[in-house]
Amino acid sequence: MNTAGTIDRPLTLDPKKQAPMKPSTSEPVGSAITDFSTTSGTTVSCQNRTREMQLIPEALARAHMHDRLHEAERQRRAVSLATARRMQRRAERASLRARRALAMAVMQ
Repeated sequence: MNTAGTIDRPLTLDPKKQAPMKPSTSEPVGSAITDFSTTSGTTVSCQNRTREMQLIPEALARAHMHDRLHEAERQRRAVSLATARRMQRRAERASLRARRALAMAVMQ
């Protein structure tokens, strides 16, 4: 059975032996780099991805980490605010106890 290779599983892994990709008319401009010859006359095989497309997973991971860092910072602020309120209530209760003790000492 002779089946042609796919983009993910080419017949050969050597890019020089692979058939060059033909630019499609349905693709947007700039989505594929056309074949061109270098000064030595060798043909460089066409790429089917732009640099931006190759960097999409990296940008997605960076955005995900940015969101996670902001969420962690928000959670740290919430915990510190809850701790500050708890300490304020404790200080108010201690102050109230001290005032009562002073009032009791004055009245005797």
